[in-house]
Amino acid sequence: MISIDKEVERIIPEKKILEQLEMLKKGTPFVNLFKPAYINNGIKEFSELEKERYIDLFLKVRKRNKIIKFVPASGAATRMFEVPLYFYNNFNKINENQAKQEALKGNSDYEFILDFIKGIKSKKFPFYDELERLLTRDNVSIKTLIKQDKYKRILEYLLKPKGLNYTNLPKALLKFHKYKDCSRTSMEEHIVEGIKYAIDEKNVVRIHFAISPEFRKKVKDFLDKILPIYRKGNIKFEITISEQEPYTNTVSLNKKGDLLRDCNNNLILRPAGHGALITNLNNIEGDIIFIKNIDNVVPDYLKTETFVYKKALCGYLFEIQTKVFDYLKRLYNKNLSKAYLEEISFFSKNELNIFFPENFKNWGKEKKEDFLFKKLNRPIRACGMVKDEGKYGGGPFWVKDKNNSVSLQIVENAQIDFSSKEQKGIADCSTHFNPVDIVCGVRDFRGNKFNLNEHIDPNTYFISTKSKNGESIKILELPGLWNGAMADWITIFIQVPLIIFNPVKTVNDLLKKEHQPI
Repeated sequence: MISIDKEVERIIPEKKILEQLEMLKKGTPFVNLFKPAYINNGIKEFSELEKERYIDLFLKVRKRNKIIKFVPASGAATRMFEVPLYFYNNFNKINENQAKQEALKGNSDYEFILDFIKGIKSKKFPFYDELERLLTRDNVSIKTLIKQDKYKRILEYLLKPKGLNYTNLPKALLKFHKYKDCSRTSMEEHIVEGIKYAIDEKNVVRIHFAISPEFRKKVKDFLDKILPIYRKGNIKFEITISEQEPYTNTVSLNKKGDLLRDCNNNLILRPAGHGALITNLNNIEGDIIFIKNIDNVVPDYLKTETFVYKKALCGYLFEIQTKVFDYLKRLYNKNLSKAYLEEISFFSKNELNIFFPENFKNWGKEKKEDFLFKKLNRPIRACGMVKDEGKYGGGPFWVKDKNNSVSLQIVENAQIDFSSKEQKGIADCSTHFNPVDIVCGVRDFRGNKFNLNEHIDPNTYFISTKSKNGESIKILELPGLWNGAMADWITIFIQVPLIIFNPVKTVNDLLKKEHQPI
């Protein structure tokens, strides 16, 4: 038995904690890669005519559907500023010349801080004007600080509460892009995007942000402040927010392999990664849901391709969903002809990437109907995939389960056994990467919401290593939102342009041309 305080047990029952403990000790269960998905073998490529047709279909059909844009926005900005924060905490002075010398030796941290200094000096960061204003408020000149090599003071005003306090804000509230008359946060950029494709015939824009509990008030106050700016014409907003449910939190292990506890010997619970958000997604009352990460946005002049492919992906989903619903209605009533069953089977194999048992052709008609109904009566997702230029990580693969059934899955590097020559070889042949550009159909052929929790593969959790107070700890993350949490969805992969994927993982990513004004 383990000792659990009552407050923790109120949130997570002991049985669940014991299950989590077993998972942590077992480690990450690897998937069994069968082969990579590539163009015409798991990944579809739209022709120009198809793209135009799907956009046209989207514009016609969206009037009959409640469309919502879902944005995972629970991440804190701390990791964006990991290197600057290290320099701030460990050096009395940050010297540009020393940074240059160390950077020439190949020290990546100094290369990073040197690029950061260049970004400050050139005023290229979208938060520069606000940073300068706060320094001026306190009778400090940012130009003088730069001239005197006082970058630690600049970092203080960027990272700490006396200034912008960026290390204590969610990534959603950080300035990402500079325009002629303003700078926008990543949250604002998602709102601007939503106006273009998550809008109905009554001009209602629906966006849902999943956030961390500690940021609820800041996010709500920010939305109250900025939404009037974007209510142009007769545009109306339905912006909703949710937090990861406490019961999805998980325990951790310290370096000795014991459950991580605080100074009062109480168990420490942590949010269980993006996988916990399947519950938030499940609670949304929508028909079609777009998913895109909070940090993957671009300035207005680069947004056109995003809008084009969002609409095309959704139009394609509409077309697929219409056929699936029609087949399900017929299958529900049974007594289909042999020819019609063959038509459904052909469509399921070739358009929906559904795996069929080898002896399927020898089954009786009723067994075939039951199989097809079960396979088609699932949530559907159309996922954009970008070409992998060798720097991203996991992506789209055909995966074989313990029953030798093969399906299309999004797989992260942490799920791949790179010690296996065969598995590594398959991973190395991958051609595409998942940019989290997903459109979801979450209702069945009768119009009822699917229970998305019934379509999770619980054996696709992650074990990762983090640092807490200088100590290495093992943490448990639930099956990823677009990985194991959607393992039992009908999955379609479509190639989209690389411009669709421009995440901001570090502050210096904001200096890339894709995040700079024209």
